[in-house]
Amino acid sequence: MENNIISERAERLEKLNKLNEISNPYPSKVEKDFAVSEVLTNFVDLEKNKTIVSLAGRIMNIRTHGNLSFANLKDFSGEIQLAFSKNELGVDNYKNFVKLVDMADFLEIKGTCFVTHKGENSLLVTSYRVISKALAPLPEKWHGLKDEEERLRKRYLDLLTNEDLRDLFVKKAKFWQVIRDFMTKKGFFEVETPFLETTTGGAEARPFKTHHNDFDIDVYLRISIGELWQKRLMAAGYEKVFEIGKAFRNEGSSPDHLQEFTNMEFYWAYANYRDAMKLTQELYREIAVQVFGTTKFESRGYKYDLADEWPEIDYREEVLARTGIDVLIAKEEEMVKKLQELKVKYDGKTRERLMDTLWKYCRKNISGPAFLVNHPKLVSPLAKVKEENPELTERFQIIIAGSEIGNGYSELNDPVDQRKRFEEQQILIDRGDEEAMMPDWEFVEMLEHGMPPTCGVGIGERLFSFMANKSIRETTLFPLMKPKKD
Repeated sequence: MENNIISERAERLEKLNKLNEISNPYPSKVEKDFAVSEVLTNFVDLEKNKTIVSLAGRIMNIRTHGNLSFANLKDFSGEIQLAFSKNELGVDNYKNFVKLVDMADFLEIKGTCFVTHKGENSLLVTSYRVISKALAPLPEKWHGLKDEEERLRKRYLDLLTNEDLRDLFVKKAKFWQVIRDFMTKKGFFEVETPFLETTTGGAEARPFKTHHNDFDIDVYLRISIGELWQKRLMAAGYEKVFEIGKAFRNEGSSPDHLQEFTNMEFYWAYANYRDAMKLTQELYREIAVQVFGTTKFESRGYKYDLADEWPEIDYREEVLARTGIDVLIAKEEEMVKKLQELKVKYDGKTRERLMDTLWKYCRKNISGPAFLVNHPKLVSPLAKVKEENPELTERFQIIIAGSEIGNGYSELNDPVDQRKRFEEQQILIDRGDEEAMMPDWEFVEMLEHGMPPTCGVGIGERLFSFMANKSIRETTLFPLMKPKKD
């Protein structure tokens, strides 16, 4: 197969040399008055009026029958059959088409609409021009891209030949637009916050680190969508803000995790986590209907309906029921023993990390949709504690298909409490926990100036991947790939 591709490339290079003698096969100016879909939609009128239409696109196949050849021209909007006639084009132009044009080439064409004897709406080409000569064949000629890594590495070819995949990213664009429209209609103001930070805040994850040459300081790519910055805006007088943007976490990949991903976070002054739960539930249902046309989904072997009631699941009670471990009082060695007994892999032996691993074991039994509530304070360093039980927080996570697909809480705005929790996180860092939250003392200073009661929520493209029932790599246009050694 490799030899065939090398041989074809050599043939196409010869054709390129001949095309260069005729005209520039890579011009910058192209005449394109119609999209293919517009021609097909208005075909009857265009045919009746004998309108000359100008199209541009990629040739997807060629069939030659003596003095008549057919080809399919594809642009983003659709595909149409072209007819190249020796009588219409003249001997030389027709000969050049047959001998020098290949599948995958881009052409500019002019022609008139007609219907073939088989009843197919087509375009009779009156003139054509090569506007980009392809030196390599399309993958379908060699039975398509089958290898998963090759598909992701050569995403442009996968998208070209896979209509379902192209439609997936149209839906993803709509997914973000629905979120943006929903938040705007609810009175939220869209903002942009820094990507580079001197301390990472808003989540527990290992960051990417780099050096700022001008300031001569180390900085980090953010691991949340500006949580601590957006909360500064609450102190500044804004009451409803949101941001859609990239976050970066230097940790492992999985079907549900990438090191670079897009999320949305919103912050809402004078509201608490219960208000956020209602708004988020409404948003998820809106996305489901507007983007996918249904509230019923099947993902990762689970079935769920977002129109159903969303029960509340107690963090402590769920872990206790499924493992026999009370996370509020159990010692580290008890949790380690139980995880070993369950044959669950765990990283680190801090109480916080062990507690979180036990919960992740339990969540696989929940199809959802459901709200996980009453998280322990230890695993929620930025959430406000419950007045009736200061060991628990006013936090929720949305559970769908055994995974956490959304997170929110009443934001901690007590500067004394926040300072204490950051000090506890620093102890974890000093003990070697690379995912513990970095203290941000300037954020504590902001809280001392006063921040109103606020709730915040983070959701993102993991939700889209679950609704589409695809891995998050599959729903990313160009996921990071290791360079080929050759």
